[in-house]
Amino acid sequence: DEVIEEFSDFTDWMDKYQLLIDLGNEQEPLDNKYKTESNLIDGCQSRVWLQADYVDGKIIFTAESDALIVKGIIALLIRVLSGHTPQEILAADLYFIDQIGLKEHLSPTRSNGLLAMVKQIRMYALAYKVKSEEQ
Repeated sequence: DEVIEEFSDFTDWMDKYQLLIDLGNEQEPLDNKYKTESNLIDGCQSRVWLQADYVDGKIIFTAESDALIVKGIIALLIRVLSGHTPQEILAADLYFIDQIGLKEHLSPTRSNGLLAMVKQIRMYALAYKVKSEEQ
């Protein structure tokens, strides 16, 4: 809801893109040791690295991209999903993506990249959920 409110301040999509770029630039850079082939997200035209750490039952995500808007998109997803339990992430309704009009204002390749990012975040959540249930 916070994200929807933030984006509703702008009516022009150029301003919304600028907000995304600003979000990406505000994000802490990803440590180079995490910029590995295994952390690259498949399905993104740009290079996007996603690191997931399991801390006290919650997943902490860090990420980076070499493309400004994509970096903003992953920053937005991290802001919403990082710091939650695997179950919360798997159950999360990411309605804000449609509400702010993100999907319809992205090129088809960026839209596919967005879906790939969400899928990868959920895959990490599923893996940590299974792992925690085995213990």
